[in-house]
Amino acid sequence: MATETRTEAALSAAGVLRALKASGFTDVVWLPDSESGFLHQALAADDSLRLVPVCREGEAIVIALGLTVADRQPVVIIQSTGLFESGDSIRGAALSFGMPLLLIVGYRGWNYGRPMTDTAAIYLEPVLNAWGIPHHLIESDDDLERVQQAWTEAVERAGPVAVLVGQEYE
Repeated sequence: MATETRTEAALSAAGVLRALKASGFTDVVWLPDSESGFLHQALAADDSLRLVPVCREGEAIVIALGLTVADRQPVVIIQSTGLFESGDSIRGAALSFGMPLLLIVGYRGWNYGRPMTDTAAIYLEPVLNAWGIPHHLIESDDDLERVQQAWTEAVERAGPVAVLVGQEYE
């Protein structure tokens, strides 16, 4: 749940890249957005993870599951609005096929400790809860151990787990 404690430290693209590599991911399935530009630059400059671009977020889930069948370990990076657009793929594939999947979701509109006004933020956790997808919040490099924890949880439950990114990358 997104009830973990807030820290004042920054969330760095380099830190997220290290966490993904340490967790053994091989591919990043992604449609970059304006909030994750620094992370995209870090991934593009590092050839240890293959970037797999998609045209629409709805494609990301099934492409990642296809990579899993091909014995790869993909992660999907998606914004909350893209997650909503991916609903049918999540329902019909990620929740049905019994394969682990890590979703790193940009928590657009997250406003720690204050009322959220952006419906992308207001609906994110209720939608994940309705789908039965566990989720964990990260806001700084101090929280990055949650990436590995979430991946371990995805493997154990043989299904999707989300990491919600509540801070823009630096």
